[in-house]
Amino acid sequence: DDFSVGITGASSTIGPIIPPSLPMVIYGVMANASVGKLFAAGFIPGLVMAATLMVMVAWFARSRNYRRDASFSLLRLWSSFQQAFLPLLTPVIPVGGMVTGVFTPTEAAIAATVYAMFLRLFVYRNLSWREFVRVSMETMETTSIILLIVAGASIFGYIITTTKITDQLADFVLSITRTPWIILLLVNVFLLIVGCFMETIASITILVPVLLPLMEKIGVDPVHFGVVMVLNLMIGLLTPPVGMVLYILARVAN
Repeated sequence: DDFSVGITGASSTIGPIIPPSLPMVIYGVMANASVGKLFAAGFIPGLVMAATLMVMVAWFARSRNYRRDASFSLLRLWSSFQQAFLPLLTPVIPVGGMVTGVFTPTEAAIAATVYAMFLRLFVYRNLSWREFVRVSMETMETTSIILLIVAGASIFGYIITTTKITDQLADFVLSITRTPWIILLLVNVFLLIVGCFMETIASITILVPVLLPLMEKIGVDPVHFGVVMVLNLMIGLLTPPVGMVLYILARVAN
């Protein structure tokens, strides 16, 4: 049980790296960066993380002699892929639409939602009216919370911009070193520490106005920094004292 919960927790941090990703949307809004480019940039790191996790799980399973649920079969794999094909297209629609210029980020979210509803209503036929109302209410609640955080962080960002705290921070860091990779390493460590104490969305909305000017001064692309920031903060979801994923897993798995 503990190993299963561990895999669930570790793999949950990969979700926001591979699109569609809410933290990347929030970062794109705060940094005025292309959400489509952020989504495209998250694919390879997410797949590398997934592949690495799969290798580690396989190694542990063999070293601990875990029993197999079923033997591997190309026929079973193909059958599973066919069953999952339509749902797997859900992230392809917004990402493909934004990369090709067919959708804006808002329109892409609407298209993905409509497609998901179409699958449940007409393909799988498992969406009741009561379930639809419940999901809609949960969505409104989550969206309201995020918008309140973004609103507060926007005011905070305005204050630190007008007081030129970002310029002072950049000058202080550059007075220590001007080597880009060392600065990026220091920012990585800082984000890992912040992720241990702050919620991801709040961290992004508060820290982007502070750190992005520094990244631009040393020539780091905002899209690159966005992936670095989201990845670091996702790790924070698994670390005490405010490991949100840990609390949820402990409650669900008892």
